[in-house]
Amino acid sequence: MPYAQVAEFAAAGLGTWRVPASHGGPDGGLVELFRFLIDLAEADPNVAQGLRSHLAFVENLRRSPDPTARTRWFPPILGGALVGAASGEIGAPQGVMRTRLRRDGDRWRVTGDKFYTTGTLFAELISVTALDEADEFVSFVVPADRAGVERLDDWDGIGQRLTASGSTLFRDVEVFADEFLPSHKSTGKRPKVSPFFQLYLAAVQVGIARNAVADAVEYARRKARPIKHAGVASSLEDPYVRESVGDMAARAYGAEAAVLRAAEAVAAAEADPAAADPGEEDRLRAASLEVSQAHYVATEATLAVAERLFDVGGASTAQRSHNLDRHWRNARTIANHNPRAHKAAVVGGWLLAGEEPPITGFF
Repeated sequence: MPYAQVAEFAAAGLGTWRVPASHGGPDGGLVELFRFLIDLAEADPNVAQGLRSHLAFVENLRRSPDPTARTRWFPPILGGALVGAASGEIGAPQGVMRTRLRRDGDRWRVTGDKFYTTGTLFAELISVTALDEADEFVSFVVPADRAGVERLDDWDGIGQRLTASGSTLFRDVEVFADEFLPSHKSTGKRPKVSPFFQLYLAAVQVGIARNAVADAVEYARRKARPIKHAGVASSLEDPYVRESVGDMAARAYGAEAAVLRAAEAVAAAEADPAAADPGEEDRLRAASLEVSQAHYVATEATLAVAERLFDVGGASTAQRSHNLDRHWRNARTIANHNPRAHKAAVVGGWLLAGEEPPITGFF
């Protein structure tokens, strides 16, 4: 696990990027954050994805209309704490949550098993979702080292293996009144942080694509040999190798441009959380549609780039020692998070029939 790299991220204060100036934070720009995330993902997509839960938690606090949550949770974040997420579960029917919260005097206790808990192994705090005794969804934050919390390194995906996306178990874990987050009940409105959360994965894809391009260039320069009938002395002179690398670079370039354009829409959708803004819903819809398109473009591009990398050399590119297949494995794993076919269908539904993008949190 990249514990040292994540610790460097936290020590540099990068986890506070979007904390508002009104709460003592740097109030960094959102588009600039996505530029950074692309750079980070190019260096290591596992680290980039492993920090997704934390940065989305900060963004959600920033946009929340509840000032109490900001006052409660921005201070530990400014102190260097990272936040993981424990919401998803496996083995239960769609829409069913088995993690339960029950009252215990002046506090509560939570019991349940979570999976896909990205970032929890790196985190000091964990944001948890459960069902209370009234079968209502509730969210709260608990320290990762609280008694009854167990974090497991059991994510065994073909790619993105070091994102700390395995299990987090809760056994009668105490929850106190000041640890609850704003109501989890559906308002019928688009979640403010959903476009950010979805665009994040697209940014990681772009980083993977750029890294694959860099590997293609390096391989062609240092290892590739032209095939006998190519008629050239070096692979660098082979027009098919040149076309392959150029095609890869163009796809990565287009994906990055799409993600950064969508980031501008996500930034424009932000409203003052303390004031009514009648145009916010329209901007959030526009951001959802932009992000869906960028997500589709980035996923298609990165999968293609990762596959074309093997056209730059011969059979030796498939040697496990080169590990060139990691780009495809990482991109394919991220692509499975939220299938791009649904993104395209939602955009088509809006353009053809004026159908609103779903408010499920995936758009």
